[in-house]
Amino acid sequence: MYPDPERPVFGPKMLSYLENDMARYLAQHGVMPVLIPDLENDDLVPFLSEMDGFVFQGGTDIAPQSYGEDPNTLWPGDSYRDQYELKILDYAIKNEKAVLGICRGFQLMNVYFGGTLYQDIASDHSKTITHRDAHQYDQLTHKIIFDSGRLLDRLHKKRHERTVNSVHHQGIKELGEDLEVLARSKEDNLVEAFQWTKAPEGKVMGVQWHPEFFRHYEGELIDADLIYHHFLEYC
Repeated sequence: MYPDPERPVFGPKMLSYLENDMARYLAQHGVMPVLIPDLENDDLVPFLSEMDGFVFQGGTDIAPQSYGEDPNTLWPGDSYRDQYELKILDYAIKNEKAVLGICRGFQLMNVYFGGTLYQDIASDHSKTITHRDAHQYDQLTHKIIFDSGRLLDRLHKKRHERTVNSVHHQGIKELGEDLEVLARSKEDNLVEAFQWTKAPEGKVMGVQWHPEFFRHYEGELIDADLIYHHFLEYC
């Protein structure tokens, strides 16, 4: 969050934040989530070297410039955050660390591996369902289909059709290099989960939904812990 004179607290300052549902989701037995602050390289690398795995959380859009496109004026994204997180992701990949991307983090991973995004699904994809509603927010859901026989299908005991929340207006357009699709949206076939095939199965993985918000939903969604615990095995 950048300096904002209208903000009553720390108005002139730049803030780094960890969303609290994410903190609660990650802070399971034996796990201590640590927010990576905005540091210069000389201080950043020693900090990153202490991490056992990396979770890239949701938030503002990926800037179109980060994947070689001109921006839609309504959705400029955050190029500064993109470049900083891409630098962290590059460290994680080159040092063979476990990576879990969630929503924006999932999209960031696709960009890192050379993919592109729909800047706004509703206007760029002609046959889409609603993937984001500002009022329903994490109560908006849709069906996904796990790719048969692959990791998420097996983790969920081959129950191919399941339900997740949907809090995003951008999505995967062109899939990045060496990424394998693990799940798609049932109604419009958009990619909802993938893994990097150059790492052990599921060690570098991303999902479009928000498992950290599942605790607020009263209906039946997939088990939020299955993917996270698989990630922790590599940590």
